[in-house]
Amino acid sequence: MLRCLVLAAALTLSACVTAQPTAGDPAAFRALVPDGAEAEVLADGFWWSEGPVWRPDEGDLLFSDVPRNTVYRWAEGDGLSVYLRPASRAFGSETPGETGSNGLILDAEGRLLLAGHGSRAVTRLDPGSFVQDVLADRFDGRRFNSPNDLVLAASGALYVTDPPYGLAGHDDSPEKEQPHNGVYRIDPDGTVTLLVDDLTRPNGVVLSPDGRTLVVANSDPERAVWMTYPVRADGSVGEGTLLFDATAWVREGRPGLPDGMAVDTEGNVFATGPGGVLVFSAGGAYLGTLETEKATANVTFGGPDGRTLFLTSSDRLLRVPVAARGLGW
Repeated sequence: MLRCLVLAAALTLSACVTAQPTAGDPAAFRALVPDGAEAEVLADGFWWSEGPVWRPDEGDLLFSDVPRNTVYRWAEGDGLSVYLRPASRAFGSETPGETGSNGLILDAEGRLLLAGHGSRAVTRLDPGSFVQDVLADRFDGRRFNSPNDLVLAASGALYVTDPPYGLAGHDDSPEKEQPHNGVYRIDPDGTVTLLVDDLTRPNGVVLSPDGRTLVVANSDPERAVWMTYPVRADGSVGEGTLLFDATAWVREGRPGLPDGMAVDTEGNVFATGPGGVLVFSAGGAYLGTLETEKATANVTFGGPDGRTLFLTSSDRLLRVPVAARGLGW
């Protein structure tokens, strides 16, 4: 089992995270998440933490608090600080719905890309001026719902999910312009292409190390699934295939839904979902779960060697050392 570590700080912070490979592959799971790993609470008190991204050049982690419209920075020795506020929609706006950013990633030049609930756009942050340039904010002349997560392909194209979570009333919002909740590709020239329109709540999105498979989480409690799509040479995708169905686990009351994901160098997928972080092999086999006390929204690899797993878990930021190494290290 993963042990619980208590950190002495201004407040005593603790987290209990356990490794549960039941009905999975215990040996393969332990090779990625060894016995004796300790879960640490690095910070807490957030409304809903999301979208963590490690910045290797700066040696720090950025993540969103969506309702608070803030991107926070955490670094060893420095602790927690505000990095960007407002993160998405300007303060004082009377438009209903969520105001902040959600998923965060870096582009090939290390610049921060944001999936903006409040702005209803995918933006790039200028590191000097802190001005956000809009990369895309609509498809077919209609505004996005609320971009949620994104992943960068080697071609420079972005794959983006667009559920209605940022809109007050979700699908019933009068502000909703798209007739679907889609998965899109944004090409480097700004062209937006709809790839998937039959998922009710497309959420987390990652690519396999070779870029040939797109994995999309569907955060619908009535269809809590992960789907895979073959990526063609032109960046389009083929027919989706079910990777894993966790709907029964949602009905059992396990906290969380299919949400953010991270991929290691071997193609294993660490996917937040009912119960915590589910681990799937590169071949699609379920290996086990890092069980968390609360719903966990997203996860990323970081640290000096890419062997630290950072979790945005409800109101907390956690880290767990693992044997797997994140893609890109």
